[in-house]
Amino acid sequence: MSGRDRHRQRVYDAEATLTRMIDRRHDFPVAHAFGSRVVVPEDRKFGDLDSVQRYVDAVLALEWVRRAAPDRAALPVTVRARAGATMAEYEFATHTIAVPPHRVGGRWAMRELVVLHELAHHLVGDRDVPHGPAFLARLLELVEELVGFEAGFLLRSTFLDSGVPVG
Repeated sequence: MSGRDRHRQRVYDAEATLTRMIDRRHDFPVAHAFGSRVVVPEDRKFGDLDSVQRYVDAVLALEWVRRAAPDRAALPVTVRARAGATMAEYEFATHTIAVPPHRVGGRWAMRELVVLHELAHHLVGDRDVPHGPAFLARLLELVEELVGFEAGFLLRSTFLDSGVPVG
C-alpha cells in the first residue's frame, strides 16, 4: 500500500451513518437526506462465517465484478474468524477477510456493508491508498449494485458531506 490514508476515519464514519439509518429503518423507513426523500434500504445479515464465505464467492463470480476487476476477482478470498470484536479487516498477503463472528461480539460485522467494505479492498488490491479514490469507487459500485441505489446514494452523499472526495 502506498500514500497516506487521509480520509480513513471519515469513510468509517459515513459507513456508520448509513448503518445506523439501516438499523433504524423500521422506525424511519424514509429518510430526508441531501434534498431527497429516500426509502432506506436493508442490507443482508449473516448468521455464520460459512454464509459470509458463500456471499463473497457469489459476488466474485458476478459477471460485472469479473469485468470490472478481472485480475482481482479471479483470486479466491478466504473468510476467517477474527478473535477480536472491534474490527474486520482484509489481509492483502493472504487474500483473507477476517470478520469477528457473533460469539466474540461481532454482530456489527456480520453484515453486508462490512463485507463489501473488505471485499472492495480485495478488488482494488494494494495499489491505492487504503481508503483512497480507487477503493471508494469500487465500494460505491458494490453498494449500489448489491445493496441498492438508495444505499449508494446515501453513502456517496454522506462521503461528500463529510469531505471525502468521490468521483
